[in-house]
Amino acid sequence: MTVEAITGRGPAGPNILIVDDSAMMRTMIKRVATLAGTPIGTIYEAGNGREALAILEHHPVQFVFTDLNMPVMTGTELLREMLTRDQWRGIVRVIISTDGSDSRRDEAKDLSVSLYVEKPFRPEEMRDVLTSLTPAP
Repeated sequence: MTVEAITGRGPAGPNILIVDDSAMMRTMIKRVATLAGTPIGTIYEAGNGREALAILEHHPVQFVFTDLNMPVMTGTELLREMLTRDQWRGIVRVIISTDGSDSRRDEAKDLSVSLYVEKPFRPEEMRDVLTSLTPAP
């Protein structure tokens, strides 16, 4: 679990939590977020759902980008837990996963997921996701 303050262009924007068991994938998403040209506050990282919950307990987060298939606690379990807490209901949820099956996408609808991005993705796709979710600088 790491915390890194990264400011995008313009005033500080939303705080982002990236949840993926692959450090390389977290780094890639973080890099794209910082280059997207949208205001970004603090970027938090977690290697599984349990670490993500600990971050959510102690830090204000506006966006969660999560993988689904992770050890310890999956992204699906994380998203279900987030629905049980009033203070987390307004967090924008984005799934980034290799599993783009219809059943997974249908399940995501019940978890208040805003967007579903399939891996592998092009950096431009992630930039477009961030741009669509954040106000212009």
